[in-house]
Amino acid sequence: MLVLLQKRESRFLHHVGVNYFFVPWISFLLLLQSAPFFTPKSVSSLILWWVFAVPVLALDVKIYGQWFTKGKRFLSTVANPTSQLSVIGNLVGAQAAANMGWKESAVCMFSLGMVHYLVLFDVFVTLYLRLSGSDRLPVMLRPVFFLCIAALSVASLAWESIAGAFDTASKMLFFLSLSLFLFTSLTNTFQEIERSFNVAWWAYSFPLTVLALASTEYAQQVKGTIAHLLMLVLSALSVLIALCLTLFTLLNMH
Repeated sequence: MLVLLQKRESRFLHHVGVNYFFVPWISFLLLLQSAPFFTPKSVSSLILWWVFAVPVLALDVKIYGQWFTKGKRFLSTVANPTSQLSVIGNLVGAQAAANMGWKESAVCMFSLGMVHYLVLFDVFVTLYLRLSGSDRLPVMLRPVFFLCIAALSVASLAWESIAGAFDTASKMLFFLSLSLFLFTSLTNTFQEIERSFNVAWWAYSFPLTVLALASTEYAQQVKGTIAHLLMLVLSALSVLIALCLTLFTLLNMH
């Protein structure tokens, strides 16, 4: 037990590992919105939202507090693509709050997540340019660069929940995420990814899934042939990637 606690403490202090503490709470918030008992403004939903959102905010305080107190040099040292998980956590929390009718809380968490994203995007160019020589992110974790796509796609869906419609802002965020998807797919960003399968490859699945969800909302709003074709292509790609990753995982189980 003591060894397990020491490992968790070291991961909590690690500049990459700490971001993965957001993952369970992101999953819980997504499951909360898809649960059959989820009804807006119900007592159980509100309690569960607080239970799942408070750890996200606590982790925000920990990460942002270090950034503010230790300065820009510390930020440029520890910022990495897995930092997008904290952005996604805030945006998923904002979406859940908006679906429950808590628009002010939703706007607050949405703003917090987007400010964090802008800070990380400012560092992203530096990260990308020094990718080949950087030792801040292991080669096996390079697929997490796809999380940049996920953050904007979730932001598009979260703003739709806040605004009540897939308006111009949601469309802009969707097209930004689509542009990043094309950029990462057509450039050599992943040229040095480790070819042997590892669990980090699952970082491809979630971004493509939320991008497909955003394209579905866009197609329902626009009702055009091209929009529906885009939705079908992204949805099929998302399902295909998920099936391939499942197959690779089963084949590489020890």
